[in-house]
Amino acid sequence: MATIKTTDENFDQIVLKSDKPFVQRFTAEWCGPCKMIAPLLEELSDELKDKVLFGSHNIDDEPNTPTKFGVRGIPTMLLFKGGKVVDTKVGASSKQQIKDWILSKI
Repeated sequence: MATIKTTDENFDQIVLKSDKPFVQRFTAEWCGPCKMIAPLLEELSDELKDKVLFGSHNIDDEPNTPTKFGVRGIPTMLLFKGGKVVDTKVGASSKQQIKDWILSKI
């Protein structure tokens, strides 16, 4: 399953109303660490497709949502369950570290 592109306009409908836990990544085109973890999250979206959904949100094109959630650095991943943030992970990590983080919270 591919990562879902979120915008300020569709964020609430896609993320906050999701039936499954949702890992929302905040990113930017110019961010090296963001580019490093993007393919890892694509792989995890396939591996964990029955358990969790993944989204990507460009902070430069869509700045309101990251501001609303206090995103101050990127990459930032917010894990949502039932429309609420249950945990935050800032910075690049290995695929296994990200997977372990997700599985420990859902």
